[in-house]
Amino acid sequence: MDISLREIQDARAIIKNVAYKTGLVHNTTLSEMSGNTVYLKMENLQKTGSFKIRGAYNKIAHLTPEEKQKGVIASSAGNHAQGVALSATLYGIKSTIVMPKHAPLSKVSATKSYGAQVVLHGSVYDEAYAKAKEIQQETGATFIHPFNDPYVIAGQGTIGLEIMEDFFDVDAVVVPIGGGGLVSGISIAVKSINPKTKIIGVQTKNVPSMAESISNKKITTVEGAPTIADGIAVKTPGDLTFSIIQKYVDEIVTVDEDEIANAILLLLERAKVVSEGAGAVSVAAVLNRLNNYKNKKIVAVISGGNIDVNILARVIDKGLVKGGRKVFIDTFIPDRPGTLSKLLALIAETGANVLSVTHHRSSKDVLIGYAKVELELETADEEHVSKLKTILEENNYTIVIQ
Repeated sequence: MDISLREIQDARAIIKNVAYKTGLVHNTTLSEMSGNTVYLKMENLQKTGSFKIRGAYNKIAHLTPEEKQKGVIASSAGNHAQGVALSATLYGIKSTIVMPKHAPLSKVSATKSYGAQVVLHGSVYDEAYAKAKEIQQETGATFIHPFNDPYVIAGQGTIGLEIMEDFFDVDAVVVPIGGGGLVSGISIAVKSINPKTKIIGVQTKNVPSMAESISNKKITTVEGAPTIADGIAVKTPGDLTFSIIQKYVDEIVTVDEDEIANAILLLLERAKVVSEGAGAVSVAAVLNRLNNYKNKKIVAVISGGNIDVNILARVIDKGLVKGGRKVFIDTFIPDRPGTLSKLLALIAETGANVLSVTHHRSSKDVLIGYAKVELELETADEEHVSKLKTILEENNYTIVIQ
């Protein structure tokens, strides 16, 4: 099956009562920071919290009655799992989802809540995929591929139709890439309607499999490293998506973990948008990789919002530290009454807020007659941290900033 604008339009008719047309929202902060006019395509607000419902439902809609009777199976880090589970349940058929053992608990629980049987196997998507194919051979269920399938790609391409309806003359659309299904569908739709629009794919530097494949002009497996963008941590791209990306995608950029974390925090604080790591890579790219784009109209696809709350808490904490809004300081004080209160009073004078204090004498690095004080402080910015450090040192405190 060739994938053209027609197949994507057909997919839209099939999914219209299941998938929302998500908003295209202008963001002033990102626009000012990047020097462009930036809009967010809010697929994090889609049913199941990501775009995956589009492709999964379109695929299942095309199964024969015999295939539906045998059920479906899929492998996923979370978002495809939920899309397949809900789509199968809506059609009244059985679904089994194989997820990596370390998939976020929120995604595992959500997948079960949509009616799927969940099997946890392997540490990354590719290992879960191998297990799913094994189960498929045993049961005869239809495997719903997360990206390397024409119907799945056509379903994801409906996002491109929506973008073009709302913003025909957009200069660039920035799209996360894992296996490549999302960017494949969007690029076909967008380029078919307005060939002048640039399509920019984004991967995490920790698992840049599609970027490496395009660079090497052949499908390349990348072992990679752990990433907070777990939804796009795919070691080996699909052959179908690879060929489409070669044809339609203008550029692929990569972003690092700190840039992704900062994008998550920025979206949360400035845009009031909850995005998972994979969904935030498009914003990370707009802020850090598109230096040659100025005064352009850009759409960044926020592909999903299913972030584990524990990871979100760590991302927020790390972002606050990096931005100088939280600091950890170690120092030493004489072990006698009044010295701790004197230190805290000095800190209070700088306007820093004490979040926690640990006071102990038993560490190896503590001299007899002294106590070590570990402070967690809330500060305004890096300048405030620098001022705080200077004032403490001027008052004869030895400071170590963690």
